[in-house]
Amino acid sequence: MSVFTESELDYLAGQRLGRIATVGPDGQPHVVPTSFRYNPELDAIEVGGLRMSQTKKTRDVQRTGRASIVIDDVLPPWQPRMIEVRGTAAVIPSGGKAFGPRFEDTIVRIQPTRIISMGIETGERGANARSVG
Repeated sequence: MSVFTESELDYLAGQRLGRIATVGPDGQPHVVPTSFRYNPELDAIEVGGLRMSQTKKTRDVQRTGRASIVIDDVLPPWQPRMIEVRGTAAVIPSGGKAFGPRFEDTIVRIQPTRIISMGIETGERGANARSVG
């Protein structure tokens, strides 16, 4: 059984871009757009990129073991939807080629410990936040 609801999984499957957030050694947040995918076998979010092993987000994850990702959009006329996944993170040396042939094989894997969603569930009002790990 997944830590994500069926509606959240459907939403994730329809999105391709998110924003990963890490924290640098100076304590400052670092937020950048990134490609992601849901890994159903591990019930985790995986982040890939063209030069992942050379990025600040990868260095931050190696140092802290933590990351968050926000996946969001807005439906007309004004219906914001989003999922924020907070969790433990690790740099994995393989798996990135599944994103596409131009992607580096290194990925960042985020294992959810907290999920916050909004506008995903039918009839939902406000945010749905829960600890999962």
